[in-house]
Amino acid sequence: MAPLAPQAPQAAQAPQTPQVPQCAQNPPDHQAASPRSLQAPPPRPPRPSRPGLTELRLSAFARHRHAALPLGAVTLFAGPSGSGKTSALRAYEALARLAGGRSVGEVFPDPVACVPERARPDAQHRRGFRIGCTADGPEGPVRLDVAVQAEPDLRIVGERLTAGQLVLLETALRDPSRRTVQAAWHTAGSSPVTRAPLPDDRLATALLPLRVAGKTDGQRQVLAAAEQMLVALRSVFACDPRPDRMRAPVPMGSGRLLGGCDNLADVLWRTREECVRRHAQLVAAVRAGCAGPVTDVLAEPLGEGTVRALLDRGAGPRTELARLGDGELRHLALALVLLTGPGVLDVDPPGEVPDAMRALTVLADGFDRDLDGCQRRQLLRLAVRMGERGHIRCVGAVSDASWAEGTAGVTVVHLEP
Repeated sequence: MAPLAPQAPQAAQAPQTPQVPQCAQNPPDHQAASPRSLQAPPPRPPRPSRPGLTELRLSAFARHRHAALPLGAVTLFAGPSGSGKTSALRAYEALARLAGGRSVGEVFPDPVACVPERARPDAQHRRGFRIGCTADGPEGPVRLDVAVQAEPDLRIVGERLTAGQLVLLETALRDPSRRTVQAAWHTAGSSPVTRAPLPDDRLATALLPLRVAGKTDGQRQVLAAAEQMLVALRSVFACDPRPDRMRAPVPMGSGRLLGGCDNLADVLWRTREECVRRHAQLVAAVRAGCAGPVTDVLAEPLGEGTVRALLDRGAGPRTELARLGDGELRHLALALVLLTGPGVLDVDPPGEVPDAMRALTVLADGFDRDLDGCQRRQLLRLAVRMGERGHIRCVGAVSDASWAEGTAGVTVVHLEP
């Protein structure tokens, strides 16, 4: 696998003074200025205050080749089995974990499975894959591209962070016998770039805050772009509720929801008392997705430190979750995920960034699995509503998105096998 082509970071160019058009200069007394010449250029749309991904690139990953997938506040990857929906979500989660400082070995326990099936090794018997993304935010669009070698040794062999035409960071493998890559980042000081070796098992962008001093304008630009990318990537919660694990009582624990929602009862025991308004919204969502009346969703402690979840039916008896169908349980769990945040979900958000400056992204594989038409439409409306507030983004995978086509606030990406 050929690493990212080396290219030294470019020094920032001094902006040229724009020439004033003749028609916009002060006209003679006998000549009135044209109304067209006095019109101001249309204002640029405001940049988002919370960084978020706008594109996921799978240049060579599993089934994908040269794929650029647009992302919005709510995105649905749609396609039949084998079209690469799950692998796209896996690539998104991998970038998030690398941004959180995880090693490439932790993120890719089976790296060969990520290599395109027909990829041939090069002369050094190397094969690998490439993934990347674009994060928009206060600094404008910032691109990150990563090349990973899967064979014979797992390592990151190339990485590039760019803003517009300016390369802010670039790494390349120079000596395969060393477990380092040569990194060069934009400085724009007495020297246009700074070079240093970095470990080949970590994302270099995640290491920049520890290596760049921020003394020059160029260094501060690098730090701002890296921070925007890391904030956009780090708050990610991969969720695939498992109804078979949600029916039995669970031990009381931290009250932080796991990706499979196994400990749903423990989380309900915590959240019901923490925020009355949010719990009322959850009850309303569950009422819309469950058969029969629902007046409350609650948890009941049992003996030996366990707790079970129940539905209050009002005048009737309470219903244990064990009696609910798979669709009802998945609907309840996904509604809880969309209505909560990093403090409740088992995620590792950037603690140094205020909540008002970041958004949580939920990755929901099989978003519509086991759901009927009413349940999936209600969940999609809830996801759109939370996305409009800016706190929650959602990327889901569905087999058929015809029911979601044309919904305001929803980006549908069709994948083919």
